[in-house]
Amino acid sequence: MSKKPNKLINHSITYIDSGVNIDEGNKLISEISHITKATSIKGATGELGGFGGLFDLKKTGLKDPILVSSTDGVGTKLKLAIQTKSYFNIGIDLVAMCANDVLAQGAKPLFFMDYYATGKLDKDVAIEVIRGIAEGCKQSGCTLIGGETAEMPGHYENDNFDLAGFCVGAVERKNLLKKCSVKSGDYVIGLSSSGIHSNGYSLVRKVLETHSINIFQKAPFDSTKILAEILMEPTFLYTKAFLAGNQKEEIKSISHITGGGLIENPPRAFNSDLTIKFNMKDYELPPLFKWLKDLANISLLELAKTFNCGIGLLIFVNKKNVETVMKNVNKAGYNSFVIGSIVEKKTNKSVIFDGWEL
Repeated sequence: MSKKPNKLINHSITYIDSGVNIDEGNKLISEISHITKATSIKGATGELGGFGGLFDLKKTGLKDPILVSSTDGVGTKLKLAIQTKSYFNIGIDLVAMCANDVLAQGAKPLFFMDYYATGKLDKDVAIEVIRGIAEGCKQSGCTLIGGETAEMPGHYENDNFDLAGFCVGAVERKNLLKKCSVKSGDYVIGLSSSGIHSNGYSLVRKVLETHSINIFQKAPFDSTKILAEILMEPTFLYTKAFLAGNQKEEIKSISHITGGGLIENPPRAFNSDLTIKFNMKDYELPPLFKWLKDLANISLLELAKTFNCGIGLLIFVNKKNVETVMKNVNKAGYNSFVIGSIVEKKTNKSVIFDGWEL
């Protein structure tokens, strides 16, 4: 016996009934247009709402450009951002994770696009995130040329949303940073981070959960600040530091310290026959990282493999250029210091921490 077809419903089912409101998305585009315009730089063209973002590379004045691209997110720091409503800060983080990677190749970030996905669009939250993205773009000197906002009911629940970023920069072919330019005897300059940046937050959250820590109370290592404020400090953008330090093209290579910390990232900036020797005898681990190390009961090795440990960027230079580069970087508003040197590899280790017992 054949089954009877389901009885047809006598009313229409619209997209809004399914949980997606296109009109709200259109209103969002209208309300953020002035935010994106504020990030415009030479070469930016077109308006929001097109099928693609436009950028005129010729207007940058580059003669023989190489494009450098990067895509990234903010990891589980987003969970804390939602909990603390740090929507503006997480927008800055998103840009920084991508723009700093582009910078590590010697390229100046030119334009950025974002992807924002949520179960139900909260326009106020989205605008605050995009305001943060725009601020990140301003700090890195690039333009926000477009993005995507997706409502996905049933996929994201409650207040959850996700973010992804996409950045493209450019550099003259002859000025592209190459890891082969780093030689034994070169010095390594460290630039202070603004905190944890956007990596290692799964461990942070596990520590908070294990010790039942209230992040809305004063930090145990800094009575002047609430812990949430410290944990949600946005990632530094290092574009101005690079441009200031590389005025005479004295920077050989750069390592952006992201996932993998001070173990995995530095070797990406030099050849495999070399080793970076960190001088940690005089380096004072910032209180935030000391606190995390103690609460997690982990070794310095595990700490260095997970976090930036207070060093957000490494710059590799010839010994004779160290003072000049540091002076110019510090003038740009950053804190730089000699953190190590490059030596010939004598063991299988690409990273050595002199002064730390690992």
